[in-house]
Amino acid sequence: MPLTLLDIVVIGVTLFSALLAMVRGFSREVLAVASWAAAAGAALLFYKPVMPLVQPYVSSETIAMIAAAGLVFVLVLIIVTLVTMKIADFIIDSRIGALDRALGFVFGAARGVLLLVVAMLFFNWLVAENQPEWVAGAKSKPWLDSLGERLIAAMPEDPQGMIMQQIRPGDATPQDGGTTEPAAGATTSG
Repeated sequence: MPLTLLDIVVIGVTLFSALLAMVRGFSREVLAVASWAAAAGAALLFYKPVMPLVQPYVSSETIAMIAAAGLVFVLVLIIVTLVTMKIADFIIDSRIGALDRALGFVFGAARGVLLLVVAMLFFNWLVAENQPEWVAGAKSKPWLDSLGERLIAAMPEDPQGMIMQQIRPGDATPQDGGTTEPAAGATTSG
């Protein structure tokens, strides 16, 4: 069976991501991910003290919360990125630079595959039936689908609930979404 367009895209994206990460180096790639994680963590932890600075300019509390978190996120991302770039440059220029680039290639390939798996999960969700032949007949599709199933199995049961609990701990709702009392007008049979 010949390669389909999907197979060519899988090879291309994986190689492009791997080569890009090889040029940048493993340390820079990992530190970039750490920068984004640090910025997200700082936004989650420090948006509340910034909200009073934003609220005079925004009428909605939700928009003020988003703006405050966004402001903290961007500022922390810029600062941490500047620091991590210096660290990564030092590592690339050191004796372990070649190892750093080789590990970067492996990291980049894994990142490319992860991107493709997530893209295939969305595609399968959007086009559940009657997928084009270049997708359905691709040699890489069963592999991407299998990795997608593993990724979904590794995710928490209620990610939205976990996020909302972190943002607003006092607003936790029951997991089943219901109450212990019957709805108004409901009758019980017995």
